[in-house]
Amino acid sequence: MSIGRRRALEAAYATFALFTVLAGQFWRNLLGWWGFGVIAALVVVGAVWLWTSRRPALSWRRVPKSTLAFLLVASLSIAWSNYPGTSALGLLITLATTTTGVSLALSLGWHGFLRALSSALKWVLALSLLFELWVAVFVREPLLPNFVDYGDGKLPMAFYWSRSLLFHGGPIEGIVASRNLLAMAALLAIILFGCLLASGGMRRAQGIGWLVTAGIVFALTRSATVVLVSVVVLAALGFALWARRAGPDGRRRVYLTAAATFAASVALLAVAWNALLSMFGKGEDLTGRLDIWAAVIDLGGQRPVLGWGWVGYWAPWAEPFDGLAVRKGVEYLQAHNAWLDVWLQLGIVGLVAFASIVAGALWRSWFLAVDRPKDERGRPAPYSAIALVPLLAMVALIGQSLAESRLLVESGWLLLIAIAWGTKQRQWSSEPLPPMAPARSPRRFARPEAHP
Repeated sequence: MSIGRRRALEAAYATFALFTVLAGQFWRNLLGWWGFGVIAALVVVGAVWLWTSRRPALSWRRVPKSTLAFLLVASLSIAWSNYPGTSALGLLITLATTTTGVSLALSLGWHGFLRALSSALKWVLALSLLFELWVAVFVREPLLPNFVDYGDGKLPMAFYWSRSLLFHGGPIEGIVASRNLLAMAALLAIILFGCLLASGGMRRAQGIGWLVTAGIVFALTRSATVVLVSVVVLAALGFALWARRAGPDGRRRVYLTAAATFAASVALLAVAWNALLSMFGKGEDLTGRLDIWAAVIDLGGQRPVLGWGWVGYWAPWAEPFDGLAVRKGVEYLQAHNAWLDVWLQLGIVGLVAFASIVAGALWRSWFLAVDRPKDERGRPAPYSAIALVPLLAMVALIGQSLAESRLLVESGWLLLIAIAWGTKQRQWSSEPLPPMAPARSPRRFARPEAHP
């Protein structure tokens, strides 16, 4: 196989893999769990093939030790797990996602990874709009997933793949079957497309078109959670640009202002909490989250140090998850907070390891974003908008983790691992981060064809 064809195949695989972790529910709703299992196996096999094909250089000092510590705790938890077989299955899924994330991040390099992520996000957004349009025009009623028998009677709306609300202004769920997940994909797309456009990595007309598309999808989801996350992302962008302009010697004022802003925001939320809930149409129980958190805290308190055993997303057949979080006839399989979820499953020990992954990735992303790069001769090089992507994505993921447990599975975990390992590579490299050059042709990238 020629180098050009192999590179095209690698790009196609990377787009397909990222599309799958971003829209796993699409495959599950379309093909059922067995079909999704085949897709997931192909993704993992492809990750191993990509690694052996590229053979990226890797030294021990460039390995984020916090990732290994977390995986070690999750592996050992099988010994004390309340559901050892399910823990083994959950660990296998986590290892598969980790392997895929590391392979994509290190084999493709940061620019190649972002190009594949850009293509995958385009497919998620475009297919979501087309899917919702098809449901609204031809189905004209809420649509259930394939290969699922819910029996007779009225079903909760959370069971439906799409509620056919496109012509009513939303909220829409898209192919991912969740407005919160679709809104998060749209937010990541806005971050990535905006930085690509600013750095010259996308043609102007194309970049503006996709930014508008992402903005439309974002608005139609009407996700209060991700709207609040986007405000935090905008604040992080503002402080990062200020830190760039201030330089290393002038950043003390930036940090003090950021700390004061954070404290003021917390105080404002405490004072205006009810008004904020009313503005977003939320009840005082945060759509049932307070009850779920209370149940998780009560259960986690029974095994606070080591937890009940790793599982990732809750398995409804395993105790104590069976019936743990049921609201209006819907059984939720997550704690709706990644930090509580880790504490429940792996206790304080696992929570420390998980926090180390997140803190290390955020720390390195910040300095990658604000420190001026150097050229081959050690001279200062121009800043790149692309260097902002890891920071803004990490802020978005952390914000989402306070209301959803997505950071522990599929796209959330893969992006966290990719950023953690990718920024660790940058930490030990003096190579500058130049702006991305626009792709010559969109043909370079092949098309890939109940979250509450």
